[in-house]
Amino acid sequence: MRKLAIKHILIQPKIIRVYFVKFETIVAKLENGEKGATVEEPLKLKKSTGNDSEAKQRVKTPNFFFTSIKFQQILIKFPIQNHQMLAMSIRITSLLLVSLAVVSAFSPADHYLIDCGTTEPTVVDLDHRTFTQDGSSAVLSATKSFGLKNSNPDPSLSPIYHTARVFTKPSDYKFKIKEKGTHLVRIHFHRFGFKNIGGTCHDQFHVSANGYVLLHNFAAPKGNPIIKDFFIWVDDDELVIRFMPADRSSFAFVNAIEVISAPKDLIPDEYVSSDQNDRINIRHAYETMYRINVGGVKVTPFNDSLWRNWVPDDKFLKLSDASLKSYSKIHFDGRIQYHLGGASREVGPDNMYNSARMVSSLNDSIPKLNMTWVFPVEKRFSYLVRLHFCDIASISLGMIYFNVYLNGNLAYENVDLSTLTNYVLASPFYADFVVDPEKFSDAIRVEIGPSNLSRSHAVDGILNGLEIFKMDNSWRSLNGEVCVDQLESKNRSNGQMSRLLSLTGAVCLLAIAFLVMRRKTEVKDSFGWSRVPVDVSEIDLKSSFPKSNGVEV
Repeated sequence: MRKLAIKHILIQPKIIRVYFVKFETIVAKLENGEKGATVEEPLKLKKSTGNDSEAKQRVKTPNFFFTSIKFQQILIKFPIQNHQMLAMSIRITSLLLVSLAVVSAFSPADHYLIDCGTTEPTVVDLDHRTFTQDGSSAVLSATKSFGLKNSNPDPSLSPIYHTARVFTKPSDYKFKIKEKGTHLVRIHFHRFGFKNIGGTCHDQFHVSANGYVLLHNFAAPKGNPIIKDFFIWVDDDELVIRFMPADRSSFAFVNAIEVISAPKDLIPDEYVSSDQNDRINIRHAYETMYRINVGGVKVTPFNDSLWRNWVPDDKFLKLSDASLKSYSKIHFDGRIQYHLGGASREVGPDNMYNSARMVSSLNDSIPKLNMTWVFPVEKRFSYLVRLHFCDIASISLGMIYFNVYLNGNLAYENVDLSTLTNYVLASPFYADFVVDPEKFSDAIRVEIGPSNLSRSHAVDGILNGLEIFKMDNSWRSLNGEVCVDQLESKNRSNGQMSRLLSLTGAVCLLAIAFLVMRRKTEVKDSFGWSRVPVDVSEIDLKSSFPKSNGVEV
């Protein structure tokens, strides 16, 4: 199996753990009173394998936030003089950071929930959230729009789908941003039978946000609601979501909008490449294409701290007669051990991590097969593939090793969940991979299988969850090779063309009216008196007039 040709990137919390491997060792030396110790440079980031002896030092390694890394980097420049005092200072700082992390829960700085087309707040009973009306909201800036209410709503649907805001001209929702960074933008669509709006005949429109094309020539299908889930890097004080009808004969609409500050560890704005140790800036726009609960049931927004849907993996899993004997589902009833620096509940909920599919050997032989999932995707885009792992199957540490393959290429070799999770069972971990569009056709193939370190009578591969995000292209578009300026100029052209056609029509009407009036004048003049030639005889003159059949008076 050849090495993966695509980029392999690791999550930001992984960097924190590696930075503190040697740092914690130095602290231990200081407490033992060793002389001449100096704080060394952080370890270079590298892939952990089952033979990585340094990784085993993470057993007692605490995980901290970025502020503790900055604290370490300051210490790098200076030799250590008072060993015991410095060690105590480091411990106090570390404990303070840990305590702050434990008591603080996710509380987004920006949190907008807008129910479009209504004039009063809407309470969603399932997840106990209140959506604000946009009828009197300061966020709506629309030239021509109106609200619609479904006269016969489906009682099984959320009340946010009972109303809609309809636009016949480009219109904006403007949100004040308190904290710059990645924001979750979730847009809800449900067409409930409205048509022929203001002379328009169909819904086809574009949606943009701060220079990114989110949707292009979008038309919501009839039937079930459609939820479009985006992550957008916002570097301004305002997030502007614009709805633009595709042409003069179409309209745009929306049922609800959510704008929420994303947790820091959800979509990092910087990654580190495993091959070159380079920092990669990936401040992109993302669209969620798949969010899969592997081996489990559907997870609804009520059971997710970011109100996401996780669907089962059954229709994406490729099965064979041989795989039926080695594949198995597993469910864990214990407590998921979230740890600092690792995956949080905002990254993935308990109900995703407590279920999994695994491949295992029931005898002395290790199965020579991989669990395989196939996901159709659109060409010409890069994709961020996130794999969620949590060892809920092993009975002891150090028993599970496996490989990860993407489109037949080795992406992660000898994954050792014990070292990656600080030697704690049922502790979640996730890894991210960017797939280059030139390396596949129209699908992403994910495989989990045994490695050369796998053991008999043990788990030889496990996967708990999977997410695939489309990344915007060089046009800053998530839908086609088109940029926002093109869409807006097209709308301006449509408006100018409409005004030009109206003006042309008015001129034509005036011209027609002028010609008609002139014709009437000419006809009237043709029945007037004219001079009779003097050389015409009386007989000829009489014959030039037609005889009248009228009644004599």
